[in-house]
Amino acid sequence: MQGEEEENQNLEDPCGEVVEECDESRKGVCGCLCIPVHWFRMLSREMHWSFVFGVITIYGVSQGLGGALSSVGTKYYMKDVQKVQPSEAQVYAGITYIPWIVKPLWGLLTDVLPIFGYRRRPYFVFAGFLGVIGLLLLSLHKDLHLVLALLSLTAGSAGVAIADVTIDACVAQNSISHPSLATDMQSLCAFSSSVGALLGFSISGIFVHLMGPMGVFGLLTIPAGLVILVGFVLEEPHMPNFAYKQVNQKFIDASKAMWTTLKSEEVWRPCLYMYLSLALSLNILEGMFYWYTDKKAGPSFSEETIGFIFSIGSVGSLLGAILYQYALKDYAFRDLLFWTQLLFGLSGMLDLIMVLRLNLRFGMPDYVFIVMVESVAQMTNRLKWMPMLVLSSKLCPSGIEGTFFALLMSIDNAGVLSASWAGGFLLHVLKITRTKFNNIWLAILIRNILRLTPLCLLFLVPRADPNSSILPSECLDSKVVIETSETENIELVSLVNNNVDAK
Repeated sequence: MQGEEEENQNLEDPCGEVVEECDESRKGVCGCLCIPVHWFRMLSREMHWSFVFGVITIYGVSQGLGGALSSVGTKYYMKDVQKVQPSEAQVYAGITYIPWIVKPLWGLLTDVLPIFGYRRRPYFVFAGFLGVIGLLLLSLHKDLHLVLALLSLTAGSAGVAIADVTIDACVAQNSISHPSLATDMQSLCAFSSSVGALLGFSISGIFVHLMGPMGVFGLLTIPAGLVILVGFVLEEPHMPNFAYKQVNQKFIDASKAMWTTLKSEEVWRPCLYMYLSLALSLNILEGMFYWYTDKKAGPSFSEETIGFIFSIGSVGSLLGAILYQYALKDYAFRDLLFWTQLLFGLSGMLDLIMVLRLNLRFGMPDYVFIVMVESVAQMTNRLKWMPMLVLSSKLCPSGIEGTFFALLMSIDNAGVLSASWAGGFLLHVLKITRTKFNNIWLAILIRNILRLTPLCLLFLVPRADPNSSILPSECLDSKVVIETSETENIELVSLVNNNVDAK
């Protein structure tokens, strides 16, 4: 009888067999490797392998690896090829970020306008081709005008943004159908992004040194091509008899459902906090980058060193994701955001120590100190960002989860854009140029003070934890007709595939 009870308990617990299989192997090194492997297998079994592949490709390869290469390549492209000032580079970085602001448009299209009977797959294909075209134009033209270069960079950014909102729709949809795995899915996204960024930053400096920034843009067509592959392999139900004449009404219905949810106090208050917390964290990274590479005022880091520094920062981001998954994911949103925002603000003071050269007085070389600074900054930033993502997924009503999650992310991206342009304005006002960095310490101090101001706005965040329902009853009860039947079909496909895998 005791053996039967243990067997039944294992059948009820989806992770029970994972625990039993790994009991003995955990004693060695293989046990450490066993846990993440079975975690991936569990996610693939619950939500189909193509979804996990899509998350890893979009977050890990396209945004993580490709984003790291693009970040370093673009910095050197603006500095050495276009030869712009740091304040201008900061503003141009914000311009290329505009496609992320209109994410609700991409999300609305994926929710209400299927192409050839599919809602997600064609948008992955389109996003991949858009990225390939923009990156090829940058890599093949040596004397490309600044305006055309910005358009190409924006096109590449749009390709990544469309792929991001499409996979976000899949994540949000699975968070609704598998609420117990919502934090696991966000951890998968963060883990993939961090590992991809770690690899990308590790090789970015080497490739920029060997191939130049234009060669790096040519290399980035590979991640864009993999996005196209996701569009062909993603498991998704086909809708051959879709009524395209009703698209206008569906746009109206989706917009009404979004407005009904957004005007709820339980939704707009945390949205306002997320925007202000990001907008008040001024972005002066371009000014810091110019200082890092300056031969007189700064430490004069090489391309390889810059790439290695950013890669170590990705390790900090990965540690932040792991720490959240295994220690912090069940804490209340308000409590966790208080400590993460506080640490995020205080960690910025390390930059001030760096530019004032105080680290040299304590006998710590620039190279060692900047590695520590970047690691702490990325870890605290990831810890601050993770609960916001989980909170956003909890605010999505069923039926328009792709569109509404995109709306929430666009609000966050508007905060990032505001921080970037405000940082560029600050660099311009303080007269920080390609060769003058006298006031960069003041820019860092102002940024750090503003990072702490969101602590006064935490009353906007609910006290609920990730396992609680946040949406009001009227939002939970309302269903958008355009999505209900499709959601049922997708859940049915997931159940069928799970049964097949079990056999």
